[in-house]
Amino acid sequence: MALVDIDIGLTDEERSVRDTCHKFAEEVLRPAGKALDCLEDPAHVIARDSILWDVFKQHRALGLGSFFTNTAMDPVAKARMMCVVNEELSWGDVGLTISLGLSEFHHPWIEQSGNAELRERFCSPDRPTIGCWAITEPDHGSDSLSFTEPSFRDPKVRANCIARKDGDDYVINGQKAAWVSNGTIADIAVVFCTLDPGQGFNGGAVILVPLDLPGVFRPKPLDKIGQRALNQGEIFFNEVRVPTSYLSVGPDVYAVALETMLCLGNAGMSQLFIGVARAALEHAVAYAKERVQGGVPIFEHQNVKARLFKMFMKVEAARALARSTALYLAVNPPSIQHAIAAKVLSTNTAFEVASEAVQIFGGNGLSREYPIEKIFRDARAALVEDGCNELLGLIAGARL
Repeated sequence: MALVDIDIGLTDEERSVRDTCHKFAEEVLRPAGKALDCLEDPAHVIARDSILWDVFKQHRALGLGSFFTNTAMDPVAKARMMCVVNEELSWGDVGLTISLGLSEFHHPWIEQSGNAELRERFCSPDRPTIGCWAITEPDHGSDSLSFTEPSFRDPKVRANCIARKDGDDYVINGQKAAWVSNGTIADIAVVFCTLDPGQGFNGGAVILVPLDLPGVFRPKPLDKIGQRALNQGEIFFNEVRVPTSYLSVGPDVYAVALETMLCLGNAGMSQLFIGVARAALEHAVAYAKERVQGGVPIFEHQNVKARLFKMFMKVEAARALARSTALYLAVNPPSIQHAIAAKVLSTNTAFEVASEAVQIFGGNGLSREYPIEKIFRDARAALVEDGCNELLGLIAGARL
């Protein structure tokens, strides 16, 4: 449970959803995340007999993904609910939470395309599918995101994934890097690729690509230090042909779409890593009250209490910015500087608090017998996830 619940004004529905999410996080996500984290080969995480698929099944049964796809819901109420859901689930396991959330990433892009065939095939609640966001390329991480920088419009900066129009089709060639979350398990990819190389990355487009098409190749999942329950992997495209009706966003509004997506993505990341920071803090407080040194629990030592208070203060400050940013974005035009500030503050906070928690655990903090070393590794990944924090700061700074 949270150390102190200062949420005010929550509706009965929001409290019920929060309690449901917390129970699911505690009873399903934490044990599953721990088990998947211990698997040496990331291919085993997505094997047919993996516990991962039971997690997906239980998440769908709870209907938690419906808040993301519900377009009729009041936007402020939806934002409040997503803050509750994201924080509680990531308190359990952030890697699994990201995977579950991205599984329905394709829904709004399909709606944007207006393609009834894709909607019927990939958005039917009776036949759940898994989506992914394919944007980062082997030679371009920052390049493909930094729409405020001159390099974004430089035709000499050539993309790794390019689509060309051929009659009534687009033909896609190239590669997306190993950081595509859900990349090797997804049924459909929302591919951010370059359609007009003469404009550099500004000539991009968003194309919906079913991943069972000829020419799509996906090698083994990425092996990484943190968020090991989150499947990530490369996607290769070799003369992959899709109808022009699979276009969701064209070059004329691509930069705007990218900024909007990055804004919403960073705001969501800020909510997720508040959950991670909270988990680290709560583990540290509980351990400090159990671990005896000098004849008393270490919580009784002033330097430990002072350390814990600083951790608590950071978590609550980041949480306040994450919540206020979400509510602002619900009814206002995108403010990329606020979204990025929330993401950078929350992820930095999660990493710093997890690091301090390891220190409180002492030698036990380095042992896999205790949960804090995993939380520390999961938090570290967030500093480069969805755009490294330094690059994101440059984008936000350009908007000041």
